[in-house]
Amino acid sequence: MVKRILYIAFQYEYANQNNGLALNYKAWYKNFIKQGYVVEAVFYEDYSKVELQKEIIRRANAIKPDLIFFVLQKEQVTVETLEKLKQQGFFTINFFGDDQWRFDDFTSKFAPCFRACITTDKFSIEKYKRIGQKNIIRSQWASLSSDVACDSVVYKYDVSFVGGISSYRKWFVSVLAKRGIKVHCFGSGWGNGRVTYEQMEGIFQRSKINLNISNSVNYDARYLLSSIRVILGTLRSLLKSGKNSSQIKARNFEIPVQGGFQLTDYVPTIEEYFEIGKEIVCFNNIDESIILIRYYLEHSDEREGIKRLGVRRARNNHTFRHRIISFMEGIEVIKGRDVG
Repeated sequence: MVKRILYIAFQYEYANQNNGLALNYKAWYKNFIKQGYVVEAVFYEDYSKVELQKEIIRRANAIKPDLIFFVLQKEQVTVETLEKLKQQGFFTINFFGDDQWRFDDFTSKFAPCFRACITTDKFSIEKYKRIGQKNIIRSQWASLSSDVACDSVVYKYDVSFVGGISSYRKWFVSVLAKRGIKVHCFGSGWGNGRVTYEQMEGIFQRSKINLNISNSVNYDARYLLSSIRVILGTLRSLLKSGKNSSQIKARNFEIPVQGGFQLTDYVPTIEEYFEIGKEIVCFNNIDESIILIRYYLEHSDEREGIKRLGVRRARNNHTFRHRIISFMEGIEVIKGRDVG
């Protein structure tokens, strides 16, 4: 049974203390402790890459953890270090949160080096099996917990969006503005700038409609034809990252957990987490978003009913505490099977 965990990831968002604690730190590290596990950590930003490899091996041998939990985001840890840990009998696992677009170029390189892998992508499970990784746990992003009251809210914004700027998101918001819909935007690149997690929670609560806009490469003809720069930028983005499809992210759960009504672009499998039209509302293109924004601004009772049900579902099922309880059960099954 897992009692002691060695946690290996970033402590600060983008390794920069000025950005505050990383979501993964608050999501996994803090919640492991709240669940009663004894947790020690090695943080990437505290070491050079060479020293990091040595420290991981040293700490593993010193504390003999039942589980070594990684959150690789780039190539912070070498294949050689991971293989050595596995050879020494440590149970290693990594949370892969971007398999929709990073499996071929990133995950496939590291997945075989772990005793088990957690993926958020239903459609990558067969890919894991094809490269020899049989111990796969499907989980998902989630939200930090909240119990703030969401009824009788004094709204500040009709429509808001929280997330970094991109050429597509900028175009999307500008089209809405031309149709008479003002979106208050927060995040890197927007006029309002970055906000803290606490500020973000307040924005979700005080917005009648919280818009969620994809950051993947988009092929809407109107967007692509808006300028030569957009066409060239889209091609560069596609070649560089391959991020050509939307995916479920923490934001899909943060909005309702923190007490907000969510209008989001449709993402495959989101219906496994929320009942569309009853707990959240989805759009497939910008024209649908405009229709839905106008409708739910005018029909406040219906909007508030959807919000209440979405908040209930998210708080009861989709916090990081729920995710940990679920995937730790899966880890225990795999560990028991390996021993047997």
